[in-house]
Amino acid sequence: MSKVKDMALADEGIRKIKWVQKHMPVLEYIKKQFEEEKPFEGITIGSCLHLEPKTVNLGLTLQAGGAEVAMTGCNPLSTHDDAAAGGAALGLNIYGWREQSETEYYSTINDVLSHKPDIIIDDGADMILTIHDKRPDLLKTIKGACEETTTGVHRLEGMHADGALKFPVVAVNDAYTKYLFDNRYGTGQSSLDAIMGTTNMLIAGKNVVVCGYGWCGRGVASRAEGMGANVIVTEIEPIRALEARMDGYRVMPIREAVKIADLIITVTGNIDIIKGDDFKYMKDGCLLANSGHFNVEINREDLESQSVAVEEVRESIEMFVMEDGRKLYLLADGRLVNLAAARGQGHPAEIMDMSFAVQALSAKYILENDLPIDVMKAPDSIDDTVARLKLKAMGIEIDSLSDTQKSYLANWAQGT
Repeated sequence: MSKVKDMALADEGIRKIKWVQKHMPVLEYIKKQFEEEKPFEGITIGSCLHLEPKTVNLGLTLQAGGAEVAMTGCNPLSTHDDAAAGGAALGLNIYGWREQSETEYYSTINDVLSHKPDIIIDDGADMILTIHDKRPDLLKTIKGACEETTTGVHRLEGMHADGALKFPVVAVNDAYTKYLFDNRYGTGQSSLDAIMGTTNMLIAGKNVVVCGYGWCGRGVASRAEGMGANVIVTEIEPIRALEARMDGYRVMPIREAVKIADLIITVTGNIDIIKGDDFKYMKDGCLLANSGHFNVEINREDLESQSVAVEEVRESIEMFVMEDGRKLYLLADGRLVNLAAARGQGHPAEIMDMSFAVQALSAKYILENDLPIDVMKAPDSIDDTVARLKLKAMGIEIDSLSDTQKSYLANWAQGT
């Protein structure tokens, strides 16, 4: 059973799913293994992920392993309706469509939960929080969960610290083959792709302010610099600020940075990064975009309260006219621009190949082990497997240590 916008879109969705499958060799390898081993026979897996071709392919991989799979989106604006229809046509239970209301969003989460999943795969922790708050009857049968993103991991770590978490969670986000590639190269490329596709504007020569210099911020800054932007970084952590400066970027407080910004990209995972009087100091024509998970980084209410008119001037672009005549432009309602903007495609398939390989193997790890209630990193063995499979798919060979080298590294007594 599925609830999607239009099943007539299924053929186009399947075409897109087949395209990403050609560029996700690691996940396809795991899919073949799962088809033979059927590790999820008799198991139901529920997911709350951005519904687009790559996540549908993850669902198909779990399905190949014998699982009943029920999926919904983790953002009201990020679902690709054709991919959702395609996934439903291929036998997945898909619930979701683009431009859901908040009520519809949580309704489709509950549709997934009606399947009584044994394992949860979440992105942002909304499904996990819903289970704890609204569906505690499911807690006794859930074996564990995987969490995809930094924001979700932070929420779940807070839950665990307060003693509120009731089942184990594998922080897939913290796997090396996830955050070093997905967060950095994926967010960097997909954010700039979506911004350029939405605005049809040049990046070269612009003052681009990147708020936050975690792995996602590093990726956005690197890609913007590579396209000729003058990159400015804002940070709260001194070590990251030093790193940004030594990577060649200017570093300054947000209040100073907004005065010279042509484009501001928030990527912190925190609330109220751009707020209040910040908008009063911005130049006419400044563009605002968010690449964090939730639409809380750019305070839309503050922006709207200071404006005298709001108009959608282009798909996914709202113009806010300020009292002094300046015009500020907010992309994709302040939601994550790389997926919520009409031209957002999400991360490249080659990147999500690794992230979703970690998800699939982590789900199997949860099933095969009696894990304690905790928020834990995926085992290093999963990282190693995914990295080696990716290198093999790319036709890359690497060296290995000789016995002599291993012995040297293990010999604490040998010095100069």
